[in-house]
Amino acid sequence: MKIFTTSQVRSLDQYTIEHEPVASIHLMERAADALAEAYTETFALGSPVLILAGPGNNGGDALALARKLMKFRIDVKVILLYSSRLSPDCAENKLRLLQQYPAIITELTDGFVAPELTSDTIIIDGLFGSGLTRPLTGIFADAVGWMNACSNEVLAVDIPSGLQGERNPDLTVPIVRANHTFTLQFPKLAFMLPDTAPYVGDWTVLNIGIHPDAVLSTDSPFSMLTKSDVQPLLRKREKFSHKGTYGDVLILAGSRDMAGAAILAARAALRSGAGLVTVHSAACNRIILQTAVPEAIFHSDQDEAQISLHDGAMAYAAVAVGPGIGTSETTMLFLERLLREANKPCLLDADALNIISQRKHLLELIPQMSILTPHPGEFERLFGSSASSYDRMILASDMARKYQIIIVLKGAHSLIALPDGQMIFNSTGNAGMATAGMGDVLTGIIAGLLAQGYVPAHAAVTGVYLHGLAGDKALNQQSKESLLAGDIVDYLSDAYKILQK
Repeated sequence: MKIFTTSQVRSLDQYTIEHEPVASIHLMERAADALAEAYTETFALGSPVLILAGPGNNGGDALALARKLMKFRIDVKVILLYSSRLSPDCAENKLRLLQQYPAIITELTDGFVAPELTSDTIIIDGLFGSGLTRPLTGIFADAVGWMNACSNEVLAVDIPSGLQGERNPDLTVPIVRANHTFTLQFPKLAFMLPDTAPYVGDWTVLNIGIHPDAVLSTDSPFSMLTKSDVQPLLRKREKFSHKGTYGDVLILAGSRDMAGAAILAARAALRSGAGLVTVHSAACNRIILQTAVPEAIFHSDQDEAQISLHDGAMAYAAVAVGPGIGTSETTMLFLERLLREANKPCLLDADALNIISQRKHLLELIPQMSILTPHPGEFERLFGSSASSYDRMILASDMARKYQIIIVLKGAHSLIALPDGQMIFNSTGNAGMATAGMGDVLTGIIAGLLAQGYVPAHAAVTGVYLHGLAGDKALNQQSKESLLAGDIVDYLSDAYKILQK
């Protein structure tokens, strides 16, 4: 699913108006129908509703929504706030509301007056949409402050008022903190970013019938992974095949006291479909690995406590290095030698990234189309700090292009930055996955896909989606508090089955 900038969304709206054709007021009516349907499916109809509408088209959507909700016999009150003129469609919806339900609307122009409301009242924020380009002041800032001070549930129309669709350089300005957001046609880039997502709450995309030709012909570097994006990438397993058909993967992982990282990565690589998995680890991990993962081959390092050497790594179909290897001088020298000899894309994670962050010249040795899977802390050590998560996203894209690598920046909506400038956000996964070992599992999944012949970009995209989907399925049996990295491995089969339907 493409994610468009706010300026592109305005162009898509205009294209729809001109080519469907449909009047802008009728497009607003469609949006209100979708909002009303989503509201009645989400909230109890017995709860009172207070709608705060602004002077623009977001306010027009909110006023139209008020009319729709009145038909469900909901107790609706509307406060229309403006300091100058209303947009034409907002003015038209004000007139329609006054004609049908004049008693429910109050207009405020000089200052905000806090209304009385019950504890079960649902507040609907329809002040401003995604086109906002400056901080809210005056009556609007006061209204936002009041909403944020209330303990009531807050639903935002399209985007929380005060939040900009892309870059938000100052988050100290007045911004509605919504519990829910019903966004129109497309998710906003701000929904994907750690700094700004908390203002959005749970969000739902509502289809309002934007012209499909406009969507298809408008390019965007941003997108969100969906099931339909990943399904075509899956490789079919043939009846007359064998373990060699699905590749051999080498996982260089684990040092003394860190065998668990190697176990999780190996199990994940096997469950992702790799034909053969070899784990090269510190000699002290032999019995642990062979007991925990009997399906994997164990290759012992000459060093008892750490990885110091491996000859012939590039003979494997896929190579993943980093989980639990530590950052000793010996292991640093091993990684540098490995990268100097590398003649194919590799997967680099965890301590491999920490080593590179200490020896920045190694960045130049990483083979093109290699996959790096840092969490935000590892990313900053590699490429420097950023003022915001938006800036970090742009930096990830710049580094992916500069070094011609794939960066999987892990998080709630993991970002996959490709060398061609594409920035893809994942849609699967949950807060229960914020626990130790999840990155080791992701490493194993992607490495297993690489071994099967997936090109690196497809391996990264498919692996990230499968990883999150398995986590979502695991919640059927676990809570977010009890979810473990090993559960993700166990539910990879369910994730595959969902994609194969």
